[in-house]
Amino acid sequence: MGMPSAGGSRRGRRFRPSAEINVTPLVDVMLVLLIIFMVTAPMLTSGINVDLPKSSAAPHNVDVKPVNVSVKEDGTIYLDDHTVAEQDLVAQLRERVHDDQQQRIHVRGDLRLSYGQVARIMAMIAGAGFKRIALDTREQPAGQ
Repeated sequence: MGMPSAGGSRRGRRFRPSAEINVTPLVDVMLVLLIIFMVTAPMLTSGINVDLPKSSAAPHNVDVKPVNVSVKEDGTIYLDDHTVAEQDLVAQLRERVHDDQQQRIHVRGDLRLSYGQVARIMAMIAGAGFKRIALDTREQPAGQ
């Protein structure tokens, strides 16, 4: 008789697929997604970068998001994230809030602006009939 072949002992067995889940590709995908979210999350903050003055007043919690009117140091006016000419501010503000004069409006003036420039913008908004106008400030750390 001849010598048994190397694969002869396996003739009766069949190959069965493994029932275990390979988690390595899942972990790879999750890590890539985590990195993408970590990189993009800081970019999602909206608003114009304005250096606000500090205040010790406590922030108030309200569910309705206010409309932000920002004035940068160079006098550029923004309605939320869009540049607005000073003469068009009231018209675009009315359009933005659908002429709801009870809508909260936060005026954000740069720290280096003169008080008169910010007061002029607030007077324009108040003169248009809006009643709920507030100045945004940064919270001052305790002890300063």
